[in-house]
Order: sequence, then C-alpha cells, then structure tokens
Amino acid sequence: MRAARLSVTAAVATAALTALTACTAKSDAKGGDRVIDVTATDSKCETSKKEISAGHVELAIENKGSKITEVYILFPDDRIVSERENIGPGTKQRVTAEVKAGSYRIACKPGMKGTGIRQDLKVTGGSVAERDPKLDQAVADYREYAKEQADATVPLTETFAKAIKAGDLEAAKKAYAPSRLGWERTEPIAESFGDIDPKTDTRADGLEAGQKWTGWHRLEKALWQDKKIGDEEKTLADQLVTDLKDWQGRVGKAEITPTSMANGAKELLDEVATGKVTGEEDRYSHTDLADFKGNVEGAQKAYELLKPVASKNDPALTTELDKQFTELNTLLDKYRSDKNSYDFVSYDKVTKDQRKELSDAVNSLAEPLSKLAATVVKKK
Repeated sequence: MRAARLSVTAAVATAALTALTACTAKSDAKGGDRVIDVTATDSKCETSKKEISAGHVELAIENKGSKITEVYILFPDDRIVSERENIGPGTKQRVTAEVKAGSYRIACKPGMKGTGIRQDLKVTGGSVAERDPKLDQAVADYREYAKEQADATVPLTETFAKAIKAGDLEAAKKAYAPSRLGWERTEPIAESFGDIDPKTDTRADGLEAGQKWTGWHRLEKALWQDKKIGDEEKTLADQLVTDLKDWQGRVGKAEITPTSMANGAKELLDEVATGKVTGEEDRYSHTDLADFKGNVEGAQKAYELLKPVASKNDPALTTELDKQFTELNTLLDKYRSDKNSYDFVSYDKVTKDQRKELSDAVNSLAEPLSKLAATVVKKK
C-alpha cells in the first residue's frame, strides 16, 4: 500500500532521502522538447507546458512550498500514469513517463493529501514513438509475472478466508502473511489497478473521509489485537477474496509501460525505507519482513526485465544496481530461517539499529534505481 500519511519519524527520513535523490537530478537547465517544468508550492501547481506530443516526457519538479508534496500524471479517470512522492520542501526531482495521445492532468498534492492542484495536459500525435522491442518484451513479461502472482494469491487468500470463516484464529494467523506475498510482489504497478489497493491494503490511518475499512489490515487487527473473529470479519474475509478476484481480472488490462515499471519499483522502495521500515504496515502481526521481501522481489523483477536495455545505455548503472540488490537481499536473508523460506523474524524483535540498517540499505538501492526510467528511454 502506498501510504497516504507519514509519521513524524518517517517524514524526517523522507526529507533526507529526497535530498539525496535530488542531488542526482539534472541541474537547473530549463525546457527541452520533452521536459515539463513543474513548480509546486503549498497553494499552486505551475507547469511550463500545456501540450506535448506523444512519447516519453520528463517532469522537472521543484517544490518551493513548505510541505512535502507529490506530483502525478493522471489519466482522466484518475488512474496514475506516473508519480513521484515524498518531494521535500526546497528540493527537486525528475520523473520520466510515457504518454499516448489524449487528455491528462498533472496534479501536485501539497502535504500529500486530497485530490491535488491540477493542470490539464494535452498529448498530441497518433502514438508513442517507436522504441526498442526489448522494452515491449519487458512489459509483456512483467504483465505475465503479475498475472502469475495474482493467480497464486487468490487461492492463498481463500485459505486465509476459510480459516476466518471457521473461526480458527491460529490457522488464520498462519495464512495471513503467505496470502499477501503475491500482492506485495506486484506493488510496483499497484497504481495501475485502479481502486483495488484502497479496498485491500489500507491501514486505519490511511483511510479517506467516509471510507469503510476493509481488506487485510482490518482482518489483521481482529486476529492479533482484538483476538476475536465475529460475523463482520467473516463478511470482510469474503469481500477480500472478491476484491482480489477483481484484481486478478484487471492485471491483463492494466496500463504498464517500461517507465511505470521503473518508477513504480523506485517509489515502492522509497515507501519501504521511509514508512514500512517503521513497522507501520503490519503493526499488529509484525510480519513486515515478509512484505519487505515481496516488495524487493517485485522491484528486482521489474529491473531485471528492463536490464537488457538499461545495461546497453548505462552499464555502470546496472552494475551498481546488481550490487545493491545483492546486498539488500543478503541483509534480509539474515532475518529468515533459510533462503527458501518466507518465515521471517517477528518485526517487533528487530532493533532500532537493525531497522536503520535496513532503511539505509533500501535507500542505497533506491538512489540508483531512480535513474532507471530515464535510462531505458535514452536514445543511443
């Protein structure tokens, strides 16, 4: 789940991460045919272009406000084309996306709340410019990977729901983390699935006004904190299965591009480093490390599929990414019983220093990963 709010501790970590990433962005050079300058404040979202031709587009974002902000390219129905979250005050970010002809909106969300301040963007031209066929294959392969994960998740969630409906507290607890793994692996493209994420993976403090709390974390609270299963939980278990079957049907039709794969992987690792590492995701069950591993595996899969093009355009970048993925996976392996198991140490047993070590390792990976989207669309 892309967290809607950050704790104070996470916000401080986010500012540090954002500053680090901003240092890697290009300098103040303005303009360029494929660049849209976005100036965000606490009350404005100014864009340098209202129209651009189809193809890759780069948002050069500067946050001149006093609040952390987010910037999105949105379809008319509010599905996300691309995004960059956690942009600290006084910092700059760049994000590369691909757009076809049509109508879009660029939205800034000061304070990372609400629907955002929006500017229309018209994209002209019949289609996205021709690209390396290996990128089309990467998208097709990642879609197949996502479908495999969804197909595996539904029966595991049915097992979880069956235990809840039987009133078997211990069996439901045992089935909880395995039922989430496939979802966590596909989170780099979670925003492509529309409204499924809020239904299935929202925490209590991520609810919008008037939103009913459903999904895994509502059931997690019942199992570990309330220690009881009632009629409402049984109904919610059935609803979770229904929502995930809906997700399963959407995977094959989701809008996926090489840049959305790369950007989604980077954004997900940012979320791990600044939010999930605090233990706020699985705050009742403390199964956070299994989620972390799923997130890293999903991000790594996206990278590995894009690597043939990225290594041709920037071999030093892929060498660094290989190194950082290896180091992070080695660190995570310290917390599980064996390398083939997803039985991890309970996260409440992970010390403050160990959590910082995990956060630092994710940050070290997220920084070079932030360059992947621009690298795969770079012309040689």
